[in-house]
Amino acid sequence: MLFPFFCLPSAQGFRRWVGVAACSLLLSAPAEAQVSLAAPDSGWVDAPTGGKEFKQSSPVQSRPDTSRLSQRLPVLAGGLAVSYSATLYLLSKSWYTGERTRLHWFNDLPEWKQMDKAGHFWGAFHESRGAVDMLRWAGVPDRKALWYGGFVGFLLQSPIELLDGRDPQYGASATDLAANFLGSVGLVGQQLAWNEVRIMPKYSFHKTRYAGLRPNVLGKSLGEQYLKDYNGQTYWLCVDIGAWLPAASRWPRWLQPAVGYGAQQMVYNDQDANAALGLSPYRQYYLSLDVDLRHIPTRSKLLKRVFYVASIFHLPAPALEWNSRRGLVAHGLYY
Repeated sequence: MLFPFFCLPSAQGFRRWVGVAACSLLLSAPAEAQVSLAAPDSGWVDAPTGGKEFKQSSPVQSRPDTSRLSQRLPVLAGGLAVSYSATLYLLSKSWYTGERTRLHWFNDLPEWKQMDKAGHFWGAFHESRGAVDMLRWAGVPDRKALWYGGFVGFLLQSPIELLDGRDPQYGASATDLAANFLGSVGLVGQQLAWNEVRIMPKYSFHKTRYAGLRPNVLGKSLGEQYLKDYNGQTYWLCVDIGAWLPAASRWPRWLQPAVGYGAQQMVYNDQDANAALGLSPYRQYYLSLDVDLRHIPTRSKLLKRVFYVASIFHLPAPALEWNSRRGLVAHGLYY
């Protein structure tokens, strides 16, 4: 893979793009890399005393396919190493072009209502998710694929802090590293507990008026704003409650409740600068429904791959919002 760096005007945009690109890689992987590890012979069976009982089999432990492993793993590892190294080189030469200083740290936790931390978590989670599934596709046994790939998100995103740490306008961020780590842990923990992802971080975006007030930072084009304008971004946690219900339940697993977090009126990190524009940043909380495309039945391998990649985004849906300014607000369609 080779990330299209020319569309990345900032390091923060690069981080979010890596999250999308990592999952997009799976478009080139067979659909078998994207299936759940749940046991295939679980289900309702005749009980010895009459009636029905639910039989839960042990999770499938895959056996390594040595031929597939020898053919696919070198291609996967080589492609990742070359493309990521090239991307870091381009980033260092095209974005970090000014004065360099000694490595230093900067506490950016109070900035942007922590929206950037949510982005770090989201990106690391899906980068790790993509890495684990690609290793399985390459023939690595499930448990090894989980441990080898589970922290790839943390490893991919964290070197950016070294570049930030030598930029006099920024600085390495310990809270960014923590968010990266928690994103990878979120993926590994769910796989260890349930052998599948039941709580999925997702992302949605809508255009706002604030980018026009500071286009050099919040984005000039729609593509830049998608990556940089925190005012238009919402991060979600979508819960597959059907995974906890009895097998006889009629609840469709593709329909999932979702809680979201966003913020508004963030043009500057300085309170006085925002106030000069008549703005005062505030947080937003959402309750909505989500469609998990991974659970839409289809025999098409292409659609399965598309659904897998699309599952990192929250699709437009009705939503309830609460914020300290207007209280409870109903949205007929929110994204």
